[in-house]
Amino acid sequence: MALIRKRRLTEQQQRRIQKQQQTRQEDIDTSNDLEGLVVQHYGRQLEVQALTTPDPHPIKPTVQAGEPEPFWKPIELGSIWRCHTRTNLELLVTGDRVKWQADPNTGLGIINAIQPRQSLLTRPDRYHKVKPVAANISLIVIVFAPLPEPAPGLIDRYLVACADANIPALLVLNKTDLLKDNDPILALIAEYQALGYEVMQTQADGDLTALTQRLKNETVAFVGQSGVGKSTLINAIVPDAAQKTNVISENSALGQHTTTSTRLIGFGEGASLIDSPGIREFGLWHLDADKVQRGFPEIENLLGYCQFRNCTHKHEKQCALRLAAANGEILTRRLDSYLRLIDEIAEAQQKN
Repeated sequence: MALIRKRRLTEQQQRRIQKQQQTRQEDIDTSNDLEGLVVQHYGRQLEVQALTTPDPHPIKPTVQAGEPEPFWKPIELGSIWRCHTRTNLELLVTGDRVKWQADPNTGLGIINAIQPRQSLLTRPDRYHKVKPVAANISLIVIVFAPLPEPAPGLIDRYLVACADANIPALLVLNKTDLLKDNDPILALIAEYQALGYEVMQTQADGDLTALTQRLKNETVAFVGQSGVGKSTLINAIVPDAAQKTNVISENSALGQHTTTSTRLIGFGEGASLIDSPGIREFGLWHLDADKVQRGFPEIENLLGYCQFRNCTHKHEKQCALRLAAANGEILTRRLDSYLRLIDEIAEAQQKN
């Protein structure tokens, strides 16, 4: 079998292609563009929710008596349209705000442009490339509980991913009805609060008014280890989420999806939930040490004060980090978590 090699384009050819794409874009009539929100991704096609309507609205064709009624889909606020994208656009993801046009005669649309993103959540894929997962998430809710026993290292990983994407985090201690007197988890949440992280306590069958109020006008993603009650919380806050995505699965706590695509579900007052398998898989190997340290602000403030520039922070006597941990200025477990992530990333990058 002959091996077909992908032809490499010269710089001149690349410039010519870019110019052709720019010319095509300039030739597009954007006067009828509408505002839209990508609510689901299907490979090359996306579902877009109409945020504005045309003025005037296209007129439905009239038919003579006896003729078949033609297909016609009115462009209504909140209506969902299956859309293609222009070839010159970057890869779009759920949560993107777009400019698009609708064709009521076919029920299809085309996306002409993407609005600037406020945030972009990414993860590494199996081919060692960084893959965008969702855009414009404004809050990541990290859920943990007394049972199963919380994994502080996993929580730290989530916080690193939040810091890298520049998305605020909300730590939610769920299943508070399982708390015991002097439960160690209370000390854990106190530690995170002392570090400046926002923390709330809930139980799915209790009063969720405070959490629901906190999520107003936010586009949120729920993360957390298996069994902490993410699905129960989601379905208590967004009653029709189970019907739309079949997210409940207390056995796996990963969700039984009718599709592996990412979905956006609106609820409450201006709030949205982005549910995606990719959001649950916070691989961090694509980050470097500088990005990891952003998730440990108390450690980041001490970096550069060690005696040796190449300090490993593991055995050196004049290590600023180890001295701070010994003096109680930073948490030893957080330092261990930081060093563990640095080692994991270095090891993964060596393999790749």
